[in-house]
Amino acid sequence: MSSNLLSVHTPPPLPNISKTTPLYQRIYIPTHVYTHPSAILLELCTSIKELHQILPLIIKNGFYNEHLFQTKLVSLFCKFGSMNEASRVFEPVEQKLDVLYHTMLKGNIDDARKMFDRMPSKDLVSWNTVVAGYAQNGFARKALWLVSDMREDGQKPDSITLVSVLPAVADIKGLRIGRSIHGYVFRSGFENMVNVSTALLDMYFKCGLVVTGRLVFRRMSSKNVVSWNTVIDGLAQNGESEEAFATFLKMLDEKVEPTNVSMMGALHACSNLGDLERGRFVHRLLDQMKFSSNVSVMNSLISMYSKCKRVDIAASVFDNLKGKTNVTWNAMILGYAQNGCVNEALNLFCTMQSEGIKPDSFTFVSVITAIADLSVTRQAKWIHGLAIRTNMDKNVFVATALVDMYAKCGAIETARELFDTMQERHVITWNAMIDGYGTHGLGKAALDLFDDMQKEDSIKPNDITFLSVISACSHSGFVEEGLYYFKTMKEHYGFEPSMDHYGAMVDLLGRAGKLDDAWNFIHKMPIKPGITVLGAMLGACKIHKNVELGGKAADMLFELDPDEGGYHVLVANMYASASMWDKVAKVRAAMEKKGLHKTPGCSLVEWRNEVHAFYSGSTDHPQSKRIYAFLETLGDEIRAAGYVPDTNSIHDVEEDVKEQLLSSHSERLAIAFGLLNTRHGTTIHIRKNLRVCGDCHEATKYISLVTGREIIVRDLQRFHHFKNGRCSCGDYW
Repeated sequence: MSSNLLSVHTPPPLPNISKTTPLYQRIYIPTHVYTHPSAILLELCTSIKELHQILPLIIKNGFYNEHLFQTKLVSLFCKFGSMNEASRVFEPVEQKLDVLYHTMLKGNIDDARKMFDRMPSKDLVSWNTVVAGYAQNGFARKALWLVSDMREDGQKPDSITLVSVLPAVADIKGLRIGRSIHGYVFRSGFENMVNVSTALLDMYFKCGLVVTGRLVFRRMSSKNVVSWNTVIDGLAQNGESEEAFATFLKMLDEKVEPTNVSMMGALHACSNLGDLERGRFVHRLLDQMKFSSNVSVMNSLISMYSKCKRVDIAASVFDNLKGKTNVTWNAMILGYAQNGCVNEALNLFCTMQSEGIKPDSFTFVSVITAIADLSVTRQAKWIHGLAIRTNMDKNVFVATALVDMYAKCGAIETARELFDTMQERHVITWNAMIDGYGTHGLGKAALDLFDDMQKEDSIKPNDITFLSVISACSHSGFVEEGLYYFKTMKEHYGFEPSMDHYGAMVDLLGRAGKLDDAWNFIHKMPIKPGITVLGAMLGACKIHKNVELGGKAADMLFELDPDEGGYHVLVANMYASASMWDKVAKVRAAMEKKGLHKTPGCSLVEWRNEVHAFYSGSTDHPQSKRIYAFLETLGDEIRAAGYVPDTNSIHDVEEDVKEQLLSSHSERLAIAFGLLNTRHGTTIHIRKNLRVCGDCHEATKYISLVTGREIIVRDLQRFHHFKNGRCSCGDYW
């Protein structure tokens, strides 16, 4: 082995020397320096501890003043993060060679800049080193300014400069600067260099300019696997997942061997599409190509199965994976959270801690997401306390998740208090608070906060901000304001509306009873209306009992073949409210033929550190007899107070049976349980998986009146705060 090591370190032939040859090439380094054991040990050094053991050997043999050793020592001290020791080697050197400066410049970025400024003469390598240092350490604007200084100093950027600075352009979404650099690439003849073209690809995709990214890729005279990976990931990141997967298949057809990055890009596309079959195809492929031991790829596989609603397969992959990283644990916890498996997410989080794995900010965000879905205040306070004790509450993403969680647990005031105390706020922080106000029916507070956001110099609204604002307007009946912000989004901020934005606008107009305006809006859309748009129209028609438009919306909706039975139920209920029982029968027959089922209503309520689940009409709870007896008595009390059951949506049974069916809805069972098992004055918190029906909404208002209790119900779309016979939504939901 030693002979192989010696052969590796055999010095290269000495170059021809002339007066124009740089100083570092004119200095003769004796051959024995290369072959000495201390030089070999330096090459094999893997830690600061080993370096400290080798250093005395270097000094003892008189090599400390050799440029080879000085450069290597500086490089290793920088690599191991000991900049002070690197400086102690660097400073005493009288004749500093360019290569020594270049090595020192690769350490910590602030020290590197000081070193760079002290250089008597700066060559292109030095400039490129510092530009890359700024770009790779998150100082994108400083990297761009340095390139400008570089040109003023007479240095012409080369391909290395371009490849270093284009990621910085992508970081700040500096499309105008990126296009200027693209022009320079053509003028300087770099367009045929695959690394430069790939950096341009990455920049355009990260700036959201998919069309130009495609064009650059098509025009590339040569492509490597990095180019293909950049396009696949860029398309997936920009919502073009069908094309991303097609590009992956084309890459395979052209016999380009995929890397782990290729596999992760393909899995990302499958995740976005929710396409289980294509995801399984990639899984088989990565098994064939021996990527199943690559932790990063397997993390993406866990995420893909979770997004495709097969968290059971994701868990199997997780359990069989060796060498799990924090990312692995986070992916599985988030997968459970996304699939409503809250207990599993919390149990895995506890297991992670018991195994001595320290949670990071992403872990906390995943767990907080799960608790937000559960909407249990006690657990919200627990995770908040843990975040404080581990100092994670200072992380902007964790703090934002906490704001969102409190809003989703019904504690909107606590969410705002936390929002106000945050030292740093990201755009997603503002979005979470605005959306929280919207779902609580506090439209004015949402719009006031949006106004405050627009006054912040460091924060710019994004497309999600406008979706939250328009949704807030919809929940509060602010039609004119919603129309204004939809117009502003495109004209002032340049955001093209997505399908979700169009759906929110139809919902805004439809809820307000402007059904003709909503229908016209749909027909004027520049894109074909999707399920969310037509579903919003159908829901509005059901609320306002417009069977004609509702039927048209339903026909268009079912052409898209939604696999969600809820839309069929919505149509059936619309026809039932109009006593069109023959049409109700047809819808139900169609559901039966397609194998679609109504999602059973389920409501959750916490008591004694346990979450109790109630399904409509269920009798399997230990307190069922007591609950139903209590509901019968409560029914008499609310009828005496003025409640009149709405039984129009039920037929073929006697009137008293209709009332019994209504009173056994899941939220009524959960409310009764809460009232029976808590002290007077305690607020009842209910979480329901479906939209609250009109009759239950009316009944809960009267229950809050006769019991003197506040009842907070979070349904599929929003919060309802019932108190003293009134609801915070003002019967507008």
